[in-house]
Amino acid sequence: MTEPGYRRSTGTPRGQARRAAILEQVTRDLAENGLPGFSLRRAARAAGTTHKVLLYHFEGHDELLLEAIQLLRIQRIDRGLSVATLEPGASLAQRVRAIWPILTSGEGEVLNQAIGLSMYDPVRYADLGRGSTQQYLPALVAICPPAWTDTRKIEVSEMILAVLRGLIIDRVTSGDEARVEHAFAALDRALDREEFTQSST
Repeated sequence: MTEPGYRRSTGTPRGQARRAAILEQVTRDLAENGLPGFSLRRAARAAGTTHKVLLYHFEGHDELLLEAIQLLRIQRIDRGLSVATLEPGASLAQRVRAIWPILTSGEGEVLNQAIGLSMYDPVRYADLGRGSTQQYLPALVAICPPAWTDTRKIEVSEMILAVLRGLIIDRVTSGDEARVEHAFAALDRALDREEFTQSST
């Protein structure tokens, strides 16, 4: 058990900066090497520190993993939004299509593994799954047509997120990229119909 006052300096600017630096290094290791074999020992090596220092800044393995996954998602979402908003007049389908290569890039593998972990052990890793939805939905809502109601934006964003998850899982598990691309084309058409319907009513 951590001794009283042992972690007192973690709230100082210096302590927060050190924590952020460790998290960044651990996140980079996860992006490069994935979840298999992840441990505090491996995280300490990646951060160039010790197991004891990690436990000084984080409550344990699960907190460190959750925060690293959250940081990876933030980085992924930021890249997705940057490409999705390059063309101001682009349709929703075009914006989602622009994000797709980022979602299927090699660095996204660890995030797919995190979803798998939350399904394998939903009690221990439920936040990995819930956190994914909480992080991705606002980004999808942000690229919906501004004239839509908030309710419509949320409904369509939830549909997009569910379909993209399914396509990514199918792509990873089946290896049939051609079939997944055909399915993605159907999503394109559905989003075009949704946008046309909303703009004509």
